[in-house]
Amino acid sequence: MKSLARLRVFAAAGLIWLALGLPAALAQFVGGIDDLPLMPGLTDIPDAGVVFETPAGRIVEAQALMGAVDRKAVLDFYDATLPQLGWSKTARGQYGREGETLNLEFPAGPLPTVRFRLAPGG
Repeated sequence: MKSLARLRVFAAAGLIWLALGLPAALAQFVGGIDDLPLMPGLTDIPDAGVVFETPAGRIVEAQALMGAVDRKAVLDFYDATLPQLGWSKTARGQYGREGETLNLEFPAGPLPTVRFRLAPGG
C-alpha cells in the first residue's frame, strides 16, 4: 500500500514538473537575443545572425522569415510585447532599453523577412 501511495506522489510530482517546464521549453526567442521573444508565425534563420560584444555593449543582428505574417502584424506584436519587457517605443519599429536600441527592419528580397538589430545607444 505504501508503494502505491509513493508511486502516486511521484507521478503527481512528475506531472507538475512537466506542466511547469513545458511552456518555457516551447517559448522561442530571436537568435542571439535570449530575452526577445520570437513572434508566433515567424521562423528564426539561425545562420543569418551576428553577435558582437564590445566595451560599449552588445551588437546583435538576427533575421526571421515572416511566412504569411505581414509587416503590420509584426510591428503590432512587438509594440504590444516589448513594453512588458522594459522596452520603450521611440519610433515605429524602434525601441530603447537600458542603453540599448532595438530596430526592426524589413529588407527587400525574395522572401519576406524581419531583421532585428540590437546595438548600444538610446
